[in-house]
Amino acid sequence: MESEIEIRECASVEELTQCVALQREVFALPEIEISPVRHLIVTRQAGGFTLGAFAAGKLAGFVLSVAAFVGNEKFFYSHMTAVKKDFQSSGIGAQLKWAQRARALEKGVNYIKWTFQPVQARNAFFNLEKLGAIVRRYEPNFYGTDYLTSRDQTKQVGLDSDRLFAEWRLDSEKVERLAKGEQFFEPDKSAREIEIPSDWNLLVKENPERAVAEQQRVKEEFQAAFGDRLIGRRFERSETNPKYLLFENRI
Repeated sequence: MESEIEIRECASVEELTQCVALQREVFALPEIEISPVRHLIVTRQAGGFTLGAFAAGKLAGFVLSVAAFVGNEKFFYSHMTAVKKDFQSSGIGAQLKWAQRARALEKGVNYIKWTFQPVQARNAFFNLEKLGAIVRRYEPNFYGTDYLTSRDQTKQVGLDSDRLFAEWRLDSEKVERLAKGEQFFEPDKSAREIEIPSDWNLLVKENPERAVAEQQRVKEEFQAAFGDRLIGRRFERSETNPKYLLFENRI
């Protein structure tokens, strides 16, 4: 399937409208939280870009990059990546991210960052192991609290939108090797491990109260680790105890 995919910038109103429709399909967000066409157009005019993955001329996925500046550093904020359900697990997400890296480097930018849920093992593995991003910032309740119905249907359970910040240094040795399809092995031994639930979505569905407790534990462990200046560089997959591996700061 990868050979049938064309990655190119979404520039026309028609292509950007497809990105809006794909948001509705993939994220199932309230309409007010969908990024509209005008937002995507303004992002492009401000120096950002939206890359689309097209299969037979139809949009199968996209990644949105927002131009950003903090102090003297310029970077891209990867606001969202979406892949159509029928194309998920086919490598399109990785193709989009590597194309995003190539476009950023063309523009003279060597740093991209984004957020993801700390408790989603699949995303953690993709970001740290497949792309070579690192994590060293945990932001509690980044987007506000979501409320879920408990199993007994009599009360609402608040689940905070905690996020980790993925830092993608595009010219680091690890990222450059991974971009070439090569392996990279951390030269140091991990200093700490942080375990997360093996199936977060199932846990939230079946036992939201326990999910809240697990989220609190993960948050406290990350905050303690980052307070000790440790950096998350690896993620170990497991059907029972997936975990982040944190290392001494050598940046």
